[in-house]
Amino acid sequence: MKTKKKNVIAIILGGGQGSRLFPLTARRSKPAVPIGGKYRLVDIPISNCINSDIYKMFVLTQFNSASLNAHIKNTYNFGFFSNSFVDILAAEQTPDNPTWFQGTADAVRQCMPHFLNHEFDYALILSGDQLYQMDFNEMIEAHIEAEADITIATLPVNDKDAPEFGILKTNSESCIESFIEKPAKELLPDWTSEVSDEMKSQGKHYLASMGIYIFNRKLLIELMSDTETKDFGKEIIPQAVGSKKLLSYQYEGYWTDIGNIDSFFEANIGLTDDIPQFNLFDNDNRIYTRPRLLSPSKFHNTLVERSLISEGCIIHSKEITKSVIGNRSRIGEGTVIQHSYVMGNDLYQSIEDIRENIENNIPLIGIGERCFIHNAIVDKNCRIGNDVYIKGGKHLQDIVTELYCVKEGIVVIRKGAIIPNGFTVK
Repeated sequence: MKTKKKNVIAIILGGGQGSRLFPLTARRSKPAVPIGGKYRLVDIPISNCINSDIYKMFVLTQFNSASLNAHIKNTYNFGFFSNSFVDILAAEQTPDNPTWFQGTADAVRQCMPHFLNHEFDYALILSGDQLYQMDFNEMIEAHIEAEADITIATLPVNDKDAPEFGILKTNSESCIESFIEKPAKELLPDWTSEVSDEMKSQGKHYLASMGIYIFNRKLLIELMSDTETKDFGKEIIPQAVGSKKLLSYQYEGYWTDIGNIDSFFEANIGLTDDIPQFNLFDNDNRIYTRPRLLSPSKFHNTLVERSLISEGCIIHSKEITKSVIGNRSRIGEGTVIQHSYVMGNDLYQSIEDIRENIENNIPLIGIGERCFIHNAIVDKNCRIGNDVYIKGGKHLQDIVTELYCVKEGIVVIRKGAIIPNGFTVK
């Protein structure tokens, strides 16, 4: 049974410019990037908090935050008679802080006056660009029981993945004795920690920081008084090893960092698996998002296999296989969608708009007729004409154009792009 933790605030870090997720972040911040057809990335940490009975949340943002602000405002309203909230804290210049956020710790430091307006004993610091389901109560209880100063959520990883993370070494009581940022592979034999037998059987002997932290209020205030430290992973945590009691809380469930186009794409396509690692159909771990009053999706002569179809779609396509289709998607006759993420549209075109577009040879919002789209991401509100052929894959070189980008073989059609009839990427 979950225990309410009224003395915890959650601080969700929105990240910086999000250049590795470009072009999805060209007009929006990372936490606002659509995922799973109907959600935004920020819905994941917020939902984990709500499912863990944590109802006081701050989201720290700096770049392209307008759509994120609108999403949170339209989604998370806990009522007039509740102390619960999800507040956006955008970077602001003040007499004491004339600069923008310089790192994760600096973002928390600059927002401390807002946090201190609330009573809390523990601060839970989360990332806004990760996909996972975790009961934070268990982590908080472990932190309290161990009388730790800082608790870090850790994930067992193998020797292939370890050099991409901050790696921790723990003692028999799960206390962190040393830390190294992105170790070279030849150093790994000295950085094994005790993990479960199941993790050992998978070759996962190293504990990676997940970028999820619990700080005691007093220590957080103390650490944030040092204006020289800018980042948790690179400075705060390594400097605290040996001088503070750091606890490792091992998490063995599904977790992925949505840091680049490749990981974002695979996380979305992974949702179409028969038994996906990230479960959208869990009564106890619901993913919350903006409720939309959309009609059911409509199909006409379409074969759909292992795909997620969101609300309000009008689909006449020939085939949709292992793909995620977002809200209000319109897909024309004879079109084939394979291994792709179509984000959908923010609105429907009126009959008058459709007639005018047809008269002027302008593609309609959505995907036209007789198209073939494979290994691609189609961002929101795109107009893709008829007979368009897009086949992503490792045979394609990375490229950035006004209409689309290619990253790691994935073709990303940019938000609002107008793709003419017969356009080809192959």
